[in-house]
Amino acid sequence: MNIITYPNPILKKKSIKVDVKEIKNKKFQKLCLDMIQTMKEKNGKGLAAPQIGKNIRVIIVDTKEGQIAMINPVITKTSWTKEWGDEGCLSVLTSSREVIFGKVKRYKKINYKYIDKNGQEIKIKANGLLARIIQHEIDHLDGVLFIDNLSFIKNSKI
Repeated sequence: MNIITYPNPILKKKSIKVDVKEIKNKKFQKLCLDMIQTMKEKNGKGLAAPQIGKNIRVIIVDTKEGQIAMINPVITKTSWTKEWGDEGCLSVLTSSREVIFGKVKRYKKINYKYIDKNGQEIKIKANGLLARIIQHEIDHLDGVLFIDNLSFIKNSKI
């Protein structure tokens, strides 16, 4: 799958919820598998549906247990504390097609819920890198790019 890059306007649109009845549909299941494959090929840690031109609330996240499709994810609780960390994005590239990195402040810990590929609601707590990835990908679903939250850009060959 092709990754949509900034400044394509689809990246700034708020995505719509997936109808739970659609989740077990073969076409939807294939979309999730294709997104996982695309993320792996691009060496990403996460991928959101808007990045492949789909205006739906689906993210793929690379976890210790493997890649997981999260449908209609919602952050339900955040820690009081935040921390700065480096982020990059497969949709935000330099003029020479390299990923741009920058420092972004994110919550250290989050609780979140999502629907899995079997239609089951899952509730999880995350911290560290996983919490950062989930916040980054959910931002994509809300039309927010990490560059909207940067303190400075490391690689500035835009």
